[in-house]
Amino acid sequence: MSSIRSLTKKRLFLPIFSMLLVMLINVIYDVACGNPPLGFFVITIKNAVLYGRLIDVLNRGSEIAILAIGMTLVVSSSAGTDISVGSVMSLYAGVCCMTLAGFGEVNVSQYANPLLLGIGAGLLVTCICGLFNGFLVAYMNIQPMVATLILWSAGRAIGLLLCNSQIVYVRVPSFQKLGAYTGFMPTPIIVAAICIAIAAVILRFTALGTYIQSVGINKKASRIAGFNSAKIILLCYVICGLCAGLAGMVATSRIYSADTNNIGLNMELDAILAVALGGNSLGGGKFNLAGSIIGAYTIQAITTTLYSMGVSSAQAPVFKAVVVIIIVVIQAEPVKEYFKKVSSKRAAVKEATKA
Repeated sequence: MSSIRSLTKKRLFLPIFSMLLVMLINVIYDVACGNPPLGFFVITIKNAVLYGRLIDVLNRGSEIAILAIGMTLVVSSSAGTDISVGSVMSLYAGVCCMTLAGFGEVNVSQYANPLLLGIGAGLLVTCICGLFNGFLVAYMNIQPMVATLILWSAGRAIGLLLCNSQIVYVRVPSFQKLGAYTGFMPTPIIVAAICIAIAAVILRFTALGTYIQSVGINKKASRIAGFNSAKIILLCYVICGLCAGLAGMVATSRIYSADTNNIGLNMELDAILAVALGGNSLGGGKFNLAGSIIGAYTIQAITTTLYSMGVSSAQAPVFKAVVVIIIVVIQAEPVKEYFKKVSSKRAAVKEATKA
């Protein structure tokens, strides 16, 4: 019993348990439908590329995983969420595609400007968005949700304005590469893996992770200890903006167009849910990047499972809302205190019976 309690206290218990639960649901559903019980895990090669539901989860979950990196740092440092990341993804799409199209045609088959210029312009704009959000939170002391609400509503609108409310198509093979395949492997999986690896190395081998957690635990004490709390929070929001741009880069390349109405739509909710499902407190402080990444792919696994069960995209958010409620309740202090009391009472009863 004590070993089970110690296991449940591990920081990665919640995300890993959630992922295993989703996989178990898939197994049960496949058995009920008369399909092979391990169909969810089957990976095959069709048309010289990897194919399977697990590959689909890793592929489609790449954008959420990239967003989860930035969202984890924002939540840890500022005890708040950046709800603008979906709109910033859309803004990246508008800036990048319009730059490549030369701010003229909405359906181009060759670049008006170099590809790197379009990607660079888009990422620069998203970093500026992160800088704007970070300035409002760190230096103006505006609540993170309120501060990022500005770009949540304005970012997508600016993207639509840039594209003249039209879908801008860039039908060039090199532009589609990031959303397609590299050899037999989906390129978004590779991009997400590189982003996760870079973030992990930086947080592991530099003091940035310690600074972020210190500021999140107690901003005033960190400032007294010599940390520049405002700059650290500002940096986290810039990183979050960059991650939104990278996620937008993958999403835009995947559909080879700037569909500013739909790119990144509601993605901020998935990113926040990934952080919470990863066992990270939304009240800031200590964070676990691995948990957030597992949470991100768990969210995508839930979405993929719902679609395979015939649930429409309009109904899927209802089921995600149930997951959010369960996570919030589990993390609530009164619930934690209740289980601590129950555990201590059981321990006392055991000691009494032994005596």
